[in-house]
Amino acid sequence: MANNATGLTRIVKAAGYSWKGIRAAWQHEAAFRQEAIAAIIAILIACWLDVDAVTRVLLIGSVVMVIIVEILNSAIEAVVDRIGSEIHPLAGRAKDMGSAAVLLSIILAIFVWVMLLIAHLR
Repeated sequence: MANNATGLTRIVKAAGYSWKGIRAAWQHEAAFRQEAIAAIIAILIACWLDVDAVTRVLLIGSVVMVIIVEILNSAIEAVVDRIGSEIHPLAGRAKDMGSAAVLLSIILAIFVWVMLLIAHLR
């Protein structure tokens, strides 16, 4: 079914769908809740630190990226679960790859934080 909304109406509807997705992730995904709480704490720390604007954006951006990847992973898992409950190698592969993307985004965020904080402390 095509969405015929245009202009401001389309933007408002899209924002509503996005908010609905965030609420669904919070309600149904424990990993999202844990990562969101960690991201909020990290963002508060990044705002508190005495660093330049570029460093602050990199610190905040790296943790927001983890949240984005987690939402995408949760979406993949929801679609795979919707298709069927039987064990299938492709379904397992899709879920594993989504999980790997989350892990890599977390590793990258940790790396960014460590490198920037080391540079800041010098």
